[in-house]
Amino acid sequence: MRKTLLFPLGALTGACLTLLVASPHGGVWAARAAASADDAYSQLNLFGEVFERVKASYVEKPDNAKLIEGAITGMVTSLDPHSRYMNAKAWTEMQETTSGEFGGARH
Repeated sequence: MRKTLLFPLGALTGACLTLLVASPHGGVWAARAAASADDAYSQLNLFGEVFERVKASYVEKPDNAKLIEGAITGMVTSLDPHSRYMNAKAWTEMQETTSGEFGGARH
């Protein structure tokens, strides 16, 4: 279920970013992102600008929590192929699945 949600969310994010960069002010954002790659606060400001633009300009009203969770998921996934962000529900489900006792002979 999680993977089926991530693909449309990723496609949506990609389409929105493409529209933003192709818009009249998009080149400014792309240039700003490249010029200040090491400045975390500038990057966070850029994220805020893109977030607000997506909320204001997307065809359907996006869910803020889903947008932010998608951004967090993308950030953690980009670290390495083994990292994955789990929200509270996914964490609880994983704890339930992996907790308990193992059967077998005791010595």
